[in-house]
This record gives sequence, C-alpha cells and structure tokens, in this order.
Amino acid sequence: MPESKKAAPKKPGLPPDARAAYLQIENEFALVAEADFVTINVDIPQAVSLALGALEGLAPLRAAIVEQLPKHSIATFDKLGTYALAAWYSHLLFLNETAPKNTVKELTEEAAPLRANLLRDAEAAAGRGLVPSKTVEEIRSGQGNIDTANDLVALSALFSDNWKTLQGKTAATEKEVARAGELGALLLSALGAREQVGTVTLPSTERRVRAFTLFMRAYNETRRAVHYLRWHEGDADDLAPSLYKGRGGRGAKAEEALPEAAQQAAPVEAGSSQPS
Repeated sequence: MPESKKAAPKKPGLPPDARAAYLQIENEFALVAEADFVTINVDIPQAVSLALGALEGLAPLRAAIVEQLPKHSIATFDKLGTYALAAWYSHLLFLNETAPKNTVKELTEEAAPLRANLLRDAEAAAGRGLVPSKTVEEIRSGQGNIDTANDLVALSALFSDNWKTLQGKTAATEKEVARAGELGALLLSALGAREQVGTVTLPSTERRVRAFTLFMRAYNETRRAVHYLRWHEGDADDLAPSLYKGRGGRGAKAEEALPEAAQQAAPVEAGSSQPS
C-alpha cells in the first residue's frame, strides 16, 4: 500500500481544458434524476481545487481498488478529474450568464493586489511550516490574467483548507479568502468561458447543478473506497479530504456520513473488533 500523501489545492487550469472535460460528460446529465440533485452549498472553485489536488495522491490506490473493491466503478475513479473540471466549467458558464458584467480591466484591478497580499501571507505561512511550501511555489509561478485568476482560486482553497491552523497566525482574513475564490472564477469567466457547450441545451442553473451532482457523486464514491483501503492507516481524510471542511449546514445528499459507512465496510482482522 502506498505511503500517505496529504492532498493540497491545485489550480483548476485553463477554460479550454475545462470545456473539453465538460463536453466529455455532458451526455450524462440526463442520467441524473432531479430527486438526486445535490444542493450547491459548498464553494465550487474551492471544492474543485481541492479535488484536483487530491488526484496525485489517489492515483497509487487504483490497483488496490481494482483488486479489493471489484464492485467499485473504476471508471468513476478514473474520471474524477474530468467531473471536477466539468463542474468548474459549468460554474464559469453560470457566472458568465448571471454575474454582473464587470470588464476584465475592473476585475484585474481588484485581483492583482488581492493575489499579491494573499501570496505574501501564504509564503509567510509556508515559511513557518503551516501550509505546504510546494503548493505556494506552484501558485507563485503563475503570470498573466488567467494565472492570476487561477492563483486566486488556489489561494482561496489553500487558506480555507488550512484555516483552523492559520486562524490567528496570518494577516489574511476570511473575507479576503472568500473573495479570492469568487473573484478568480469571475475573472476566468470574463476571460474565457462563453456559451459554447455541446448538444445538451439546458438553463445554466440546471446545467451547473447536474454537473456538480456528477462531480460530488464521483468524489464521494472515491472517498468511500479510500476510507475502506486506508482504514488502518487513518489517513483517508488526508488523501481525499472533505470538500465541506470547516463548513456547517451541509445537506445529507451532498456528503454522507463516511466514518459510519467506513465502519460498516472496514476490514476486520482476526481477533479484532470494529470501533463503536
């Protein structure tokens, strides 16, 4: 079994890549019943950034999933990144249609100093070992408006995912962190997302919730598998972190009680008992 690797947020990437992912899965929208829609009560940019960051650490578990969990859909595991990017693109399209029509110039005038401030705060936190220095280095390497937008999304996810550790130890505020995620998505929408979807014609709101539901379904199924495989190591939440970390009021459909599910499925060694 591979060593644990704690997931760190990752930039969502370029709109054309996200659009390509969206086109790959849009024919699955019709398979999502309205009764199964997942309520969007999580920040989509942050959730996508966290899920994409988890992929590298999850990849070594693929063989074990195939061997030990034959009924688990390996196709869903393999397409997790595609579902994440598709949800991201549907969110950009939603913003392009519903958000105030700020110009790129207006958005970048706010985005540039916010990125600079949060990046300095992230570098200081990394210097004290509070956040992964590699993640901060990857964010710092970006240049241009698209990178600025992606950097804001990644910074927002980085601070949010580590807020319990950072609170009271950083100059960054929760308001700035939240605004970074919003602004990054708005800027990317203004720069590249257009009403260029495939053959499925749906209102932007419904399109977004269907894509989000497919993404969350794939991520939660992956988390179930990880909790089973890494039960004894106790690092499942490092490899596949909750996308609702630090948030209250989530819906039952969005993220089911994984610890209980894992207890039911956890491997039991001879002479041992499951935790109550």
